[in-house]
Amino acid sequence: MKPDTVYLNTAYLAPVQYYCKLLAYPHAVVEQHDHYLKQTYRNRCTIAAPDGPLALTVPIVKPDDPKCPVRDIRISDHGNWRHLHWNALQSAYNHTPFFEYYKDDFRPFYEERRYTFLVDFNEALCHLVCSLIDLHPRLERTTLYRPQLPPGEADDFRERIHPKRDGAAADPTFRPVPYYQVFQDRLGFLPNLSIADLLFNMGPESLLVLQQCNTEP
Repeated sequence: MKPDTVYLNTAYLAPVQYYCKLLAYPHAVVEQHDHYLKQTYRNRCTIAAPDGPLALTVPIVKPDDPKCPVRDIRISDHGNWRHLHWNALQSAYNHTPFFEYYKDDFRPFYEERRYTFLVDFNEALCHLVCSLIDLHPRLERTTLYRPQLPPGEADDFRERIHPKRDGAAADPTFRPVPYYQVFQDRLGFLPNLSIADLLFNMGPESLLVLQQCNTEP
């Protein structure tokens, strides 16, 4: 019997696979006490740009301690990244069916609001996306780090959803289902991109796509 709880890492505009878990489990626990690792979804997402997949990375303040917990990772203002990310999102999705409809929900995260900590920024974006897709998981953060979870207590996807892993291969309960993408004629279908890609292309039908991507009933 599948447990009601899933453990996930914090993630910046996480991929479709991540939101499939938020749909499949009524209770999601987001890890904040693990050590920060580079080149993960913690501070990066992948979108479909006109020339192909494009990784957007939120710069962080380099911690003094290499074992710094994720909850203490601060966002850097280096490189005018907010402006660059918002321009990239507009360039990629300005001609999608639903960008115009949702852009004012996302714009403040890049032009007005300033978050000190990465986990707070990611969580606020996640709450926004869930509200737009009509997802209603109970989200909370870990209170301590548990490297292993007792069998049957929760399903652990903290390291299984990773940009260097094939989502479907690492997770047999996830099956990428093709949906309309604005550059599909040029690039072909690109699976498991950021949830922003699904939302801007499919709008309210995003929930249906997530349901189809979950192979478990």
